[in-house]
Order: sequence, then C-alpha cells, then structure tokens
Amino acid sequence: MASDSSPLRDLARDLGVSTDYWGWDGTRRAVADGTLRAVLAALGAEVTSETDIARIRDEHERVPWRRTLPPVTVLREDLGTTVPVHVDHGTTVTARLLLEDGGRRDLEQVEDFTPPYDLDGQLRGRARFRLPAGLPLGWHRLVAATSAGPTEADVVVTPARLTVQDAVAARPGFGVQAQLYSVRSRRSWGIGDLGDMRDLAAISATRHGADFLLVNPLHASYPTPPVEPSPYLPVTRRFTSVLYLRIEDVPEYRDLSDVARQKVQRLRGGVEGWNARADHLERDEVLAAKLEALEELFAVPLSAGRHALLDAYHRREGRGLEDFALWSAIAEQVHGTADEAVLEDLGDAAVQRARVDLAERIEFHVWTQWLLDEQMGAAQVAAREAGMRVGIMHDLAVGVEQIGADSWRLRHVLARGAGVGAPADQYNQQGQNWHQPPWHPEQLREASYRPWRDMLRTLMRHAGALRIDHVLGLFRLWWIPEGHEASDGAYVSYDHEAMIGILALEAQRSGTVVVGEDLGTFEPWVRDYLVDRGILGTSILWFEHDDEGRPLRAEDYRALCMASVNTHDLPPTAGYLAGDHVALRHELGLLERPLEQEQAADAAGREQVLDLLREEGLLESGADLETTVIALHRHLACTPSMLLGVSLVDCVGERRIQNQPGTDEEYPNWRIPLADADGQVIGVDEIAEDPRTARLLAAVREGLSVR
Repeated sequence: MASDSSPLRDLARDLGVSTDYWGWDGTRRAVADGTLRAVLAALGAEVTSETDIARIRDEHERVPWRRTLPPVTVLREDLGTTVPVHVDHGTTVTARLLLEDGGRRDLEQVEDFTPPYDLDGQLRGRARFRLPAGLPLGWHRLVAATSAGPTEADVVVTPARLTVQDAVAARPGFGVQAQLYSVRSRRSWGIGDLGDMRDLAAISATRHGADFLLVNPLHASYPTPPVEPSPYLPVTRRFTSVLYLRIEDVPEYRDLSDVARQKVQRLRGGVEGWNARADHLERDEVLAAKLEALEELFAVPLSAGRHALLDAYHRREGRGLEDFALWSAIAEQVHGTADEAVLEDLGDAAVQRARVDLAERIEFHVWTQWLLDEQMGAAQVAAREAGMRVGIMHDLAVGVEQIGADSWRLRHVLARGAGVGAPADQYNQQGQNWHQPPWHPEQLREASYRPWRDMLRTLMRHAGALRIDHVLGLFRLWWIPEGHEASDGAYVSYDHEAMIGILALEAQRSGTVVVGEDLGTFEPWVRDYLVDRGILGTSILWFEHDDEGRPLRAEDYRALCMASVNTHDLPPTAGYLAGDHVALRHELGLLERPLEQEQAADAAGREQVLDLLREEGLLESGADLETTVIALHRHLACTPSMLLGVSLVDCVGERRIQNQPGTDEEYPNWRIPLADADGQVIGVDEIAEDPRTARLLAAVREGLSVR
C-alpha cells in the first residue's frame, strides 16, 4: 500500500484528488502513485519530478493574484460572504453589484489584513467586499472599478433550499418508470416515441392516479445510423434524439403533398413491423426511416406564425443549439468516409467552412430540435391536464461520448486523458468504466458554470421533475486514466456548493422537482446535504438496510426521496426474485466469488426482505409471484417517502433485464422491448386495459391513501 504522506500525495489532495477511498466492502484502499500522476496530468498538472510539484504549487498560488476578481462567486441567499479583489498595491477600488433585474447595490469594503504579494516584481494588494445575505436569487454581475477601468465577474445567488417539491410533499404520490424506447403503440415506428410518452402519461394519470412518468434520458445520439443503444452514452446531454420524434404529430405533416405523404406512409410501413417484435429493438432502421421522412417535412414551407415560433426557440437556445446543429451536420457528412476522423479534433478552419457549406443542414438540425421541443412540451401539458401533479420526469445522464457534440462544444470545460466510471461494488465487482470525459473542476469554474446552467435550463423547460443519474458526481467523480482498469482510478472533487446551488436555482425558477440518484459509495454527510438543499434522494428496496445489515423497516425510510423496488440496472422484480441477475453475471464472467456462494448470499438477502413483509402482515407464505410483487410495493407505500416509483416492467410482468452494467456486446443492453409475463409484446394501448397493471397500481394508490 502506498504511503499516505509524500509531496505527490499532498499535492493530489490539495488539488482535490483523493489518495484513498473506502470500498463497498468497508475496506480502505490507497490509490497508487502512478494513478495519481495520471489523474493529475488529466487535470493539467503533469508531475514527473518533485521540481514539477514545486512549480505547480507556485503557479496555483499566483493565479488569484494575477486576476482582479474570481471568475464566479456562488452563494446561498441566506448566507453572506466576502469577495477578494486583487489590485496593484495602493490602488483604490470600489465594487458594486449589478442585479439581474437591472437594480444596483454598492458593496461595503471590509478589513483584509493580507500582506501585499510580490508578483513578478509588482506588489499586489487584496481588498475584500461584502456580499450580504438576502440578495435576490439570480445571475448578477460584480463590477470592481479602479483608475484603470472596471472588471466584471458573475455572482450567482442560489436558494437556501429548493421548495418546488413542498407542494407535492403535502400528499405522497406515485408514478410509473419506463424505458420509453421499449414502450410502443400501434402508432409507433418500431420505437417508443414522444407521442407514446404523452399517451402513457395521460393513461397513467386518468386510469390509475399517477403523479409522474419517469423516462430514460432522451439525449441525442449520433445523427445517422448506427445508433448507440445506451441512453446513458449520448453525444449531448442538452438536446434530444430525433429517434423519439412522432412524425405524424409534426404540424407540417398535414400540408404534405399526396405523393410525399404516401412516401412517409411507406417509410413507416417498412419499420412498423418492429412494433410486434418481442425479441429485440431495431434503432438503426427506424432512425433511417424517420430521417428520410423528415426530409419530406423539411421541404414544406413554414407559415409565418410557425416560423416565428422557430425563431423564438432558436434565440432562446442560442449558440449552444447552433453548435450542436453544426456538429451534427458535419458528423452526418463525414460518417462512413475517410474524413470521419475529423470529428476527433475539429479545427477552427473546418468549423468555419462548415458554417457556410453546410448552412442548410445546420438549419435542418435546428428545426428538428425545435420539433422535439414542441412535442416534449405537449407531453408535459397533457400529463398535467390529465391530473399529474408532477408530470414528465426526465433523466440526466452522467456524461457523454468521448467523440460527440458536447465533447467538442464543451472541450474547454472537459478533462482529457481520463474517463468517468465507478469503483468495484457488490453488483459490479470489477468496477465500471463509462468512457466519458469528466467536467474539469477548475475550467468549469472559469466558465462560471454556465455550461452546467445552460444544459439544466434546456432540460428543465418541459420537465415536471428531473432525475440526476449518479448525483454523487456533483460532489466527486471516479476518474479512470486512459489505459487503466476501471478499479484503478481516483475520486476527484467538485465544488458541490456551486453545482448543487445552481441546480437548485434553475429548478426553483422552472418549477422542477429534483431527484438525485444517490446510490453507491458515498460519505454519510452527502445525503444530509442533499436533504438540506431540498434535493430528493433515491431508495431502492433491495439496497436499503439498517446499521446491522437488516432490511430497512418501512417507517425508517427517508421522507425526502423517491422509493422504488428496483432500478433499470436490475432485473424486473419477477427476474430479481428468481436470481436472474446472479445467473447472468456468472454467464458474463462478472463475478469474483463462486456462483454458489453468490447465489446463496443473494437468496438469503431476498428472503430477509420477504420475511420482513411477512412480519408486517403484507405477505403470506406460499404466495404466488404477482402477489409477492404487489406486497413489495405495498411495503414501500407504507414508508414516509415522498414519491414512489413503480416500474412499468413490474406492472406488466416482464422478467428480462434492460441493462447489465459492466457489459457492452456481451448482452443486448437497452434493446429489450416491453413484453408481458408470457413474453408477448404489450403496448401503450394494451397497458390502458391491462388488469395486472391495474392491480399493482391500485394497490400502491390504496397503500398511499391510508398513510
């Protein structure tokens, strides 16, 4: 084990890189020196000798003295702070705050006894100004004025606590969790789409009293086939996949010529047969057909009013939308050609040429995003009008593809030379590498966290709630240097006060409930912090235990959380009760203990949970599978948890797992259509009348009503 004290390890800790960590089994593990050097290099602090360490320390000390203001100050509305202002020693300086609404506050200077600093022969002094508690929420500008002129920087005032969820908390609610692409209807093109999302939300609300519909991330993948199946590995987290567009719901569809409409109908006819397939989903053919249909729709002139709406959308999304459309236009042009490597390093000259040469294709991709935005808005409106108190709950993935729109557009705030993943845990004993570039903590701060803010604003525009996958990544991320195993990484810290604060601010403004997926290895104070800021946690029944390792009693669950029996990384409850997850991981070589040992431990854990249900009077011995599934959900309905998520796969009796973490081609992840207990396809229309679905959701609704 590496020593915990050395110049290298001290530097790593000072730069926010942990030199050890607690494993899932309670063992404390040291990070190897070689791993630390590789992570530091990805942060831009390459260390080959102790001379480098001294140089890096000296540079970090000098950075704030060179600049007049820090790039951004993020504070809570209920807590004041002071801001350092660096000027040439002896220079007079004043400061004022220009508020977002046009107001102005002159700031009080407070004592700062820091001695002058010698910066390359020039003495620099530090003044300090007070930002008082009680400032209005928002994005403001701090102006420091000297005889040499003004300098500006961002000040972000965030809520002490997100309060959007308080209205929902007055009465516990439940909702349906679905992998949208897997849920089709007779109107689908082989893949579940935004029209299906709208209909499923309305059915869940009117027939069963559901308050929300949680769907998988709808982020955009590559603009042409082949399509990356994982919704958690997109090319952008801000914009949406064309795969989910309902072609017939585009207003211009009614203005197609007879010939064009017949062509679109033939295109749909070529892929709608996939709606009846229960074995696997076909994204590539569907995307190709939808893109061809969209070409016909794009040729239809917009009315003046529709054009005005497109212009308004374009203005609101701004440069981020234009850059995404530009990247998409380039990507579709070079796909499958010798020029495809250009996407790995798009130079300025190539970008400028593309803005001219591909102007029409850029316009096309802006237009498709507008259509998607309209249909997502329509789905949220329909959900609320049908009676949902929350509506659509969207999902934010952890990161993006290494070669993609965000990796290019946000390259100035993403780290290179490392990928995001997770250390070993009880379900992935070899660790996971998601091969996604992480936020660079310091560069994100230099950008005033605006890339984070802009992404949230787009995602929250039509979201009644937003689930943050791996919310612990706003505190720290597991960085895996290139060429290293998933288990050979280190945690890198982020300014969680800023990241969570901005998340709370944008959610408060948009009226969005935030649910953080806080599973995995974390420090105990993290959950307390999320509660303090009004962020819901996530409780999965099989993972909830007390301090002695026993299944958690219903009354001991957290109140500010969304509880559910399972998650998309586990089999549906029918499969979990049968131990399918252990058998599958054995087949794929993912176990580090003998199969019999894993099966015995897993069966014992499941039986402990079922024993608790029997003790609570929710389950009788010898109960059948459906009764057991209902009892597990009744148990959660007895908890104080604010929200209860019911997986659609459990409603219909599906058994197959959607995703086995730690695999790629070994298992058809994210390609399993929704089927019932008999293996027959079940669609949105059948779900509306499905008695099994009705029985489970009625049990949940009744359980919540007697709290």
